[in-house]
Amino acid sequence: MTAFVPAKRVQRIKVSPSTAAAARVRELKAAGREIIDLTVGEPDFDTPENVKREGIRAIRDGETKYTSVNGTVRLREAIRERMLRTSGIEYSDDQITVGGGGKQVIYLTFTASLDEGDEVIIPSPYWVSYPDMVAANDGTPVILHTKSEDRHKVTPDALRAAITPRTKWLVLNAPSNPTGVLYSRGELAALAEVLEENPHVRVLTDEIYDEIVFSDERAVGLAEAAPSIRDRVLTVNGVSKSYAMTGWRLGYAVGDPAVIKAINLLQSQTSSCPSSITQAAAAEALTGDQSFVTESVAVYRRRRNRAVELLGAIDGLEPVEPDGAFYLFVDCAGLIGRHTPAGDVLENDQGVTLYLLDEAGVAVIQGSAYGAESFFRMSFATDLETIEAGAAAIGEAVAALS
Repeated sequence: MTAFVPAKRVQRIKVSPSTAAAARVRELKAAGREIIDLTVGEPDFDTPENVKREGIRAIRDGETKYTSVNGTVRLREAIRERMLRTSGIEYSDDQITVGGGGKQVIYLTFTASLDEGDEVIIPSPYWVSYPDMVAANDGTPVILHTKSEDRHKVTPDALRAAITPRTKWLVLNAPSNPTGVLYSRGELAALAEVLEENPHVRVLTDEIYDEIVFSDERAVGLAEAAPSIRDRVLTVNGVSKSYAMTGWRLGYAVGDPAVIKAINLLQSQTSSCPSSITQAAAAEALTGDQSFVTESVAVYRRRRNRAVELLGAIDGLEPVEPDGAFYLFVDCAGLIGRHTPAGDVLENDQGVTLYLLDEAGVAVIQGSAYGAESFFRMSFATDLETIEAGAAAIGEAVAALS
């Protein structure tokens, strides 16, 4: 039998670093090691009770059939209501698509829009899946490296320099995974001025963490901040992070009807529609009691503050204080070049993360996985006791370096 050779689009994809890290943690735990896992990118809370009850009701009431490709009438109404409530923008049915998670919606967006050679500007640090999804769909990821002094945000000059005649999309993720930084209304308006000069560039804004914000001011999206380019903005969101529904798998996007139509056409030939049961639960999440969001964000804020305090007190580590999401992106350049007790040199951020795993029993993810060397990402979507234990173990391991 001829050996199987994966398609070129598959060969272009790398294994997700976060998935690889989680697998390594499971291996070590299976071998008897006690590991403090700070890699997980999902809420440690359970799905809110009102949302679970609605999913159960949907099952009992027989809402278990196919739905329209772009979701049930109720879900589309919930998405429209949510977008109007949070951004002041009214969207119509032909401007809505839904899928099995925000990741699927983003992937289908690139499938629907990219041809070979089309470029997608991806600011780093970036969520690990963006470049691979672009590459898998014959596009060319163009990594726009941001600077620490800019809090890892894209500046107008940097954006202008990155745009070429082949640029199809700019990807903006805020609050960001992995940095947690958020753009102000003014910063978004400044980027929009550059985009006004380049009408061939569309913008995919991934706002999956937009409810998890630690200031008193809410997150502002590009479509709201820049009405002049709104017709070129595709806003992606979902229920996974804000409502602790990662396993339910429901994401959505709103934007240009022509883009939405192409995504829906692909959806009709892939998974047909998201789970009907999940759609009922998601509609309740978006329009029902929002106290879970308020309460969980307050908990995340306390965890954020404690994590920043503890990691910032360790010699050689400089955390980026996040505006939202539940990650701490830590500059570990101060550790690179130091020697371990065994005499090995920490040559890069991967060396640092492996040392912390082996010496401290703490699992974090190297910054190079996110396109930013000399950093690591730790999640604070876990209890304070685990965060404090992890920080203490990291502190002891760092103190043992010379």
